[in-house]
Amino acid sequence: MSTQRVPYLTHEQYLEIERKAEFPSEYINGEMFAMSGGTPNHARIALNTAIQLTEQLRGRPCEAFGADLLRLHIAKYNISTYPDVLVTCGAAHLLDALRDTLIDATVIVEVLSPSTMAYDRGEKFRIYRSLPSFSEYLLLAQHEIRAEHYARQSDGSWLFRESTDAAGEIELKSISCRLQIQSLYERVEFETVGPPTSLTNP
Repeated sequence: MSTQRVPYLTHEQYLEIERKAEFPSEYINGEMFAMSGGTPNHARIALNTAIQLTEQLRGRPCEAFGADLLRLHIAKYNISTYPDVLVTCGAAHLLDALRDTLIDATVIVEVLSPSTMAYDRGEKFRIYRSLPSFSEYLLLAQHEIRAEHYARQSDGSWLFRESTDAAGEIELKSISCRLQIQSLYERVEFETVGPPTSLTNP
């Protein structure tokens, strides 16, 4: 059975297509891949995270962005992707004058999905580690309360902490922020044997 070869796209060609497209696609070394739609839980967690970060970073030299605002290009691996939430600090690290593609980030947050969690924990994390300023990586489950936090140490190693306590918090030392886990999961509905339960603030 013959297969049709997909033409190689340069990153410049990808950007030209992507900037006109109605729906986003990721770029991986010459190929475009349409991004699948998220779930309500995924959207709630990402939005809750962006809101907490935005509130704490107000008036400071760091800024939080959601996936619907900016893409991130990782030059070493020739990849452009859309992290769920990211934080940049200092002068904006932008690819070109159109100012819609970042080339560096200090903190990246991904909400885990069944189809992508292995990639987010493994290969994608390795790719992100090539960014010069990348200091902390936060992975948030959407079907249970679980936060996986990786922080770069002074020797270049990464310290891992996991939290499943709704009353706990996550300290992002690189940007001096603290995320309340209960607030990250506000209005998130977890599947149960009976009717879905929702975690909301009292």
